[in-house]
Amino acid sequence: MSTVFSIAALLAGSALLLLAGGLHGLLLPVRGLAEGFSDASLGLLGAGWAFGFMAGCLAVPMIVQRVGHIRSFGVLASLAAITVLLNLIFMQPAVWVVLRAISGFCFAGAAMIVESWLNERATNETRGRIFGIYTMINLAATTVGQMLLTLGDPSGYVFFVLGSIIYSLSLLPTALSTAASPTPLTQARLDPKLLWKNSPIAVVAIFLVGISNGAFGTLGAVYGRRIGLEVSDIAIMMSLALLVGALVQIPVGFLSDRLDRRLVLVAMALIAMGIGSSLSLIGGLTPLVTIALIAAFGGMVYSMYPVIVAHASDHADPGDFLKTSGGLLLIFGVGTMIGPLAAAGLMSATHPGALFQVTATAHFIMMIFALWRMTQRAPVENEDKADFVPVIATGRLTTPETSVLDPRAEQDEQTD
Repeated sequence: MSTVFSIAALLAGSALLLLAGGLHGLLLPVRGLAEGFSDASLGLLGAGWAFGFMAGCLAVPMIVQRVGHIRSFGVLASLAAITVLLNLIFMQPAVWVVLRAISGFCFAGAAMIVESWLNERATNETRGRIFGIYTMINLAATTVGQMLLTLGDPSGYVFFVLGSIIYSLSLLPTALSTAASPTPLTQARLDPKLLWKNSPIAVVAIFLVGISNGAFGTLGAVYGRRIGLEVSDIAIMMSLALLVGALVQIPVGFLSDRLDRRLVLVAMALIAMGIGSSLSLIGGLTPLVTIALIAAFGGMVYSMYPVIVAHASDHADPGDFLKTSGGLLLIFGVGTMIGPLAAAGLMSATHPGALFQVTATAHFIMMIFALWRMTQRAPVENEDKADFVPVIATGRLTTPETSVLDPRAEQDEQTD
């Protein structure tokens, strides 16, 4: 409890940040559809967010080094609040894409700054607990943010103003903090040769998961609206997908620590592909059945990322965890830029269910490649495996600083 109390203000700031992000992320596609935006335009929103998010992960550490943590956080949170209001003022797709990229940049930077403070407070004894509490709070905040859309009509201005207010409130805990600024932020670096040497399947799979999760996270609400779901049903659907994805990681982690992680990944890809194919091909499903299928789909796709990172960690040299996880995060980010564009183009040309044709294709390729790699390399013995650590990777909840807070980062510190 003393640990929690010491970081309560930082956790509050993070929760408010994720609360606003969850609301803003679901509000835009729903309102965009009401304004007549095309599927292609909405796909560009997802690509813009991913581009801005990855740019923030790369550039914000340099900004913080120059002007400090508190000033940087204040600028980023304020700019994020402004972009929400600009979304309301300028209802044009091209403007929204630019604003969405700015939002992604600000969100990534602000999240990294909060996480750097948490990293400074964490010790090897408390790192796991802080990481777990932080993950749960962010998951809950994102879910609540999405569920706020069930409380009113998204066609007005209220939710835009509310999102801006919450972003502004996230300023208060860090602005009023008397804690000294932590060490400089960690900047993710991509070393393709190292990643491929450690685990080819991790490189391929993380890219394909990025395509799948980026497409679904951006256009899942569009799919729901196109097939006739109410806004409240869409909010429940997307929130359940996230929550089930978190819960499923408990049995998935148990299995992956005892079986070949590649086999677990193949099984998950097969299930996700089956559910995606069903959603793509079968029409006329009731809202309840659709929501249930989407929840099961989320359980699979949001559980793949930690399995892949754990598999890559199994083969990484001691002291290379941060290089490995940071590089995989960048590859995942590239996938989240491509996925929405591919899915939006196919949905515009065919039908809403084409979203899941894209995800099913990604999961099929992942499954085939993993099966082939199983014939090329023996599995890691259980006693030699790195720990499985639950992580929700949606393109919003994972930054390079998240990897530093990960309990597995202890091995890097011990190596140093």
